[in-house]
Amino acid sequence: MSSQPTPLSLALSQRKSDERATPMSAFRMARRWWLEGRRLNLSLLAEELGVGRATLMRWVGNKDLLMGEILWSQYKNLYDEAIERAEANPKLKGIDFLAQIYTDINIALINGKAMHDFLRAEPQWGLQLLTSNISGLQSRLIETWRKLFEEQIQAGNINPEMDAESLAYFIIRIGEGAIYCDLICGRTPDPEPASTAFRLLVNGHSR
Repeated sequence: MSSQPTPLSLALSQRKSDERATPMSAFRMARRWWLEGRRLNLSLLAEELGVGRATLMRWVGNKDLLMGEILWSQYKNLYDEAIERAEANPKLKGIDFLAQIYTDINIALINGKAMHDFLRAEPQWGLQLLTSNISGLQSRLIETWRKLFEEQIQAGNINPEMDAESLAYFIIRIGEGAIYCDLICGRTPDPEPASTAFRLLVNGHSR
């Protein structure tokens, strides 16, 4: 006579299906690897997830796009935190508000261990991902800043000579040169020149 299954035995029998890998679990694992300083290997990732490489590729597109999602998630977290800090300071208005956000993000990128490890281990690929649009990252950065600039222009807080999209493009390019190139060359980046250039572009003066 067979005994009735217990809740525990049912849970254990369902555990494998409940823990089936998904596109999000692939992203989370890949992001954790990156934060730990591990190289992104899609074959190993697929094996760890218990799926075929073809399935993983269908989920993430390719290695460049997956890494772009990881880098974007990192930047977006820093951006959101910088926005929150700037909005909490009522003294920050207009160019000071924007420059504080830009500088905070650049300092966080400079101090981030994962970014240091990544660019030291894979400088050529890292620079391609960060400074071109092969991963979709750059267009997201430009669009994020374009929206912020447009909000500030429409609110009458800044009156730049360039349009919002051009401003966004150039401030992202300045950040790339001031941070990533120095990191790859083994120099300690200085956020101050980038902040000065930001003010000059957005407001026409450095202070």
